[in-house]
Amino acid sequence: RVTETLSREPLITVRREEVTRIDESCGLTLVATGPLTSEALSQEIARLSGGAHLYFYDSISPIVEADSIDMARVYKAARYGKGSADYINCPMTRQEYDRFYDALVAAESVAGHDWERLNYFEGCLPIEELARRGRDTLRFGPMKPVGLLDPQGRRPWAVVQLRQENLRADSYNLVGFQNHLKFGEQARVLRLIPGLENARFLRFGQIHRNTYINGPALLGETLQMKAHPRVLFAGQISGVEGYVESIATGLMAGVHAAALAAGAEPVPPPRAAAFGSLVHYITHADSADFQPANITFDLLPPLEEKVRDRAQRHQHQCERALREFDGWLAACERLAGTAQTR
Repeated sequence: RVTETLSREPLITVRREEVTRIDESCGLTLVATGPLTSEALSQEIARLSGGAHLYFYDSISPIVEADSIDMARVYKAARYGKGSADYINCPMTRQEYDRFYDALVAAESVAGHDWERLNYFEGCLPIEELARRGRDTLRFGPMKPVGLLDPQGRRPWAVVQLRQENLRADSYNLVGFQNHLKFGEQARVLRLIPGLENARFLRFGQIHRNTYINGPALLGETLQMKAHPRVLFAGQISGVEGYVESIATGLMAGVHAAALAAGAEPVPPPRAAAFGSLVHYITHADSADFQPANITFDLLPPLEEKVRDRAQRHQHQCERALREFDGWLAACERLAGTAQTR
């Protein structure tokens, strides 16, 4: 329906041809390509981004809500006691590890597409592929217990580490747990980890073919390239996941491009709203370890007051987001009116 709507719009000319060249010196260009970006366009985007900020795969670990972790069964510690204890550690006995291992290697994977046949490299292996190399492989890899003594001074048989997400409130990712399992299977298997029996997943693990830029290094909050402000990015190439998120960034980039075409200064959406939080993530996350993201409540800024009830907390966040979003819309309308007067 989006395609049909755009095709019927008299002010839009649709040209179905491959784009291989982006002229950053004149006009306005909005790049809104996806995971199957052609080789020629990929090389052109790499040229604009300095060559070192374009990625062709997507390796994502699962994320759980912090308040769904059973803190009585886990402990915080840094490996060998070095640095601050920023990790939550889920210890396993030998019996717990064996049960988890058996469930993991028997779990059903996502069916691959012809265009998605992945040539895994060692730094991006799905955890289930690692496990198939041998029963103890995970204990010498992402579940290594060495240097992570529990509060009683004992070394567990295996440990799953949870790391707090950068720029995310109340959420933790499972370190090294990228996988290619069906979402239902992930929920079943990962809830066998001590402390995660009742885990609520904000995002499941994924590994798939993708093409995206390092947004934090390259983009400003109006989705313009820092080095080439006449070029904007939107959609999956900008570092978002999902259809709704891709369309949302396209809408925002379109609003900003319209402002630029009218000679006005684009206004970024408010941080408190979903639009603003999504853009804030893809432009302010850690550029050294940037991964695409869907919109979730934990991308929104936390409330000033502490609200324990989850549903009530989300309601307050939505009310605040709507108020600030209405203000942004009004500002955009005033900007458009001023531009028309000019």
